[in-house]
Amino acid sequence: MDRAKDARNDRSIKGGSSFLSLDAATLAEQAGDKAGWLAERIREAVNTGHLVAGERLPPSRVLATELGVSRGVVTESYTRLADAGLVAALGRGGTVVCGGPSAARPNPNNAARIPTATVDPFGSTADFETLRAASCRIDLSPGVPDVRSFPRAAWLRAERTVLSTAQLTDLAYGQAQGALPLRTAISRWVARTRGITCLPDDVIVVAGVAQALSLLAHQRKANGAATVAVEDPGSLGARQQLNAWGIRTPAIPVDDDGLDVDALRQHTASTVMVTPAHQFPTGVVLTGQRRVELLEWARNGNLVIEDDYDAEHRYDRRPVPALAADEPESVYYMGSVSKILAPALRIGWVIAPRSMTAAIVDLKRDTDLGNATVPQLSLAHLMNSGDLERHLRTMRSRHRRRRDVMIGALRTRIPHAVIVGAAAGLHLTILLPDDLDDTAVAARCLQAGVKMHPLSWHRQSPGPPGLVLGYAASTEADIAEGIDAVAQSIAE
Repeated sequence: MDRAKDARNDRSIKGGSSFLSLDAATLAEQAGDKAGWLAERIREAVNTGHLVAGERLPPSRVLATELGVSRGVVTESYTRLADAGLVAALGRGGTVVCGGPSAARPNPNNAARIPTATVDPFGSTADFETLRAASCRIDLSPGVPDVRSFPRAAWLRAERTVLSTAQLTDLAYGQAQGALPLRTAISRWVARTRGITCLPDDVIVVAGVAQALSLLAHQRKANGAATVAVEDPGSLGARQQLNAWGIRTPAIPVDDDGLDVDALRQHTASTVMVTPAHQFPTGVVLTGQRRVELLEWARNGNLVIEDDYDAEHRYDRRPVPALAADEPESVYYMGSVSKILAPALRIGWVIAPRSMTAAIVDLKRDTDLGNATVPQLSLAHLMNSGDLERHLRTMRSRHRRRRDVMIGALRTRIPHAVIVGAAAGLHLTILLPDDLDDTAVAARCLQAGVKMHPLSWHRQSPGPPGLVLGYAASTEADIAEGIDAVAQSIAE
């Protein structure tokens, strides 16, 4: 055994009481929450860089013995840190630091070091890339999942299983439509979670919803249908992507019942893109009557693009089935694991009307020959083993707590704001008084180190100002601090 090599690769933290120079006597003097005190010391060490991502914390039994406390105190502190996304429990791999100091984290001893955006993303054009790259202390952008909670241990188990059992053909060029085990797992997943009945041959694996949209744009243009009506307000990012492929995106208004189908009927577009389960950005759910009207419109030779982007994240309402569950031959259904696991996986799926499936598969083949096979097989294992469902249940609970913290902070600090879309998803929207400029509010917040979207970014027609606030990727403390910054920006 190469002990020198092992020593270089071992990033575990040795010892117990010497860990972070913790003093057992100081801990013993804590009359109240000892676990909270210990968790705060470790949190400070992560935020200051004394602990870095990849380091293993001391075993709970060792640290408890040397600090003279029960093991439950240490395990509770580790659990709190895991809930905050700063550490991850890896089973036999121990508890590993996965957070770290942000370049945008303020230095309390030198306020001048708090970075601000050097380029204004809220200028004359909405610039997602500039905003995404802008430094911030707290990111309340919508659509950003909690990647710190990615189930690393479960994913590693899945990859080990896949690689230990893979056939030679699994490591060769795969099918452009996607690996059969994943298409089978997806067909079962959407049947169980979204009410869609389909065969594995109906599923097309793509590199996220972004690619699903680009493939459709090419298909529609080839068929002389270069117009896709979109919700207003609706996703600016999706609209910009369609525009980049030469697709016109006329606006169809959204109200408290969802897409205005009467307004859609007055338009000449034969394709419409909707987010019916949790409309982006307002959060409304397409009502039963509007659903019937939209599917009736689709049956008359039209096409509905269903972006089911965060339908799995529901808290205070019963899930509604996907539109594709009722009208599969008129709905182009898109889903992904970007909001469930991590956007970096770039794995999504399309369930297209069967009359379109062959054309979409051909476009996928011509684009990239298909997604990487090993991650597909790993995701299939995660789905089939139940690990994905268990992870989703954990995240729902965590997101609910964070959402409730945001709602409580909004009601306390900005009581005049109207909160909408809080029953599901990873974000909520607040409506502000008409005399406020939401872009200016968001710009001031970014200068204070807090990132979000102004609602006006996602409008094509005039409407009430507001802010679109994500809560999935931030700790409860950061959410409260972020809303304080919003309140101060509004007051200014």
